[in-house]
This record gives sequence, C-alpha cells and structure tokens, in this order.
Amino acid sequence: MMRIGHGFDAHRLVPDRPLVMGGVTIPYDLGLLGHSDADVLLHAVCDAILGALGLGDIGRYFPDADPVYKGIDSMLLLEHVIGMAQTRGFRVSNLDTTIVAQRPKLAPYVAQMITNLATACGTPIGVINVKATTTEQLGYTGRGEGISAHAVVLMSSIEK
Repeated sequence: MMRIGHGFDAHRLVPDRPLVMGGVTIPYDLGLLGHSDADVLLHAVCDAILGALGLGDIGRYFPDADPVYKGIDSMLLLEHVIGMAQTRGFRVSNLDTTIVAQRPKLAPYVAQMITNLATACGTPIGVINVKATTTEQLGYTGRGEGISAHAVVLMSSIEK
C-alpha cells in the first residue's frame, strides 16, 4: 500500500534567532520565529508524513502552547513522526521538498539537509530531495520577511 502526503510551513524572519533549516544552522543575520527552532523544512516534512497517514498536522502532536516544545530541535519532532509512521506499518519511500527563500543562498547547505533528512527518516540519501528557490522578490518571501517550505512524501507499507 502507498500513500501520498503534502506539507507546507512558513515562518517570519526576525533578528536574534538562529536560522535552522533541515537541521542545519545557517549563518545569517535573521532567524525564523517560532515556538520550537522554527525549522520550516522539517515542519513541512512532518505535516506531509502525518497527512499521508491521515493523522492531521504537526500542531496536533506538538502544540505551540505546550512549554515542553519551547525551543525544541525539530529533528526530534521528525523522529517522533517517523516512529508514528513505523508503528502504523509505513516508511518513507520518496521525499521531495522545496524551500522558498529570497535570502540567504541555501545551495551550500542542501547536501547536509539531505543527509539529515535521510538519517531521521531511516532512508537512503537517494530517496530524499531538497530544492531551494526564490520568488523573484515577490510576496513576503521575496521581500525577505519570511521563509516557507513545501514537502511531498510517498509512504509505503513496510513489508513483513
């Protein structure tokens, strides 16, 4: 059995926060505002997996009103979501993601993001794809006000 899920997340860029995407801390003068580390890429991936499994969204399991998740590393959230999928008999077969950011340039960090995602998902690197694009200075991302991410995942049942 196969299932497809889509995830999306967006966060505002603010001073005095680290910029974390795909589990990589990226040198930049702004970071993403959020209750956790605000890793838009990992949040979109979590939502895609949860969506594929019909389990709602990330806010249901890790609410921003819960102090337990204040500043939490989103890799831990993704690992928990992967555990939920495995418990239900599913694994990630393919993951395609897109980060939408005018700045900073993300190409130097994409390989490490892919490695981090593959490790967390328990998959070969070859089934993970991370792309970065701009909006040609259009909208909130183009004005440098925020960053967003999309993720599409194919989940397959685990053969027993």
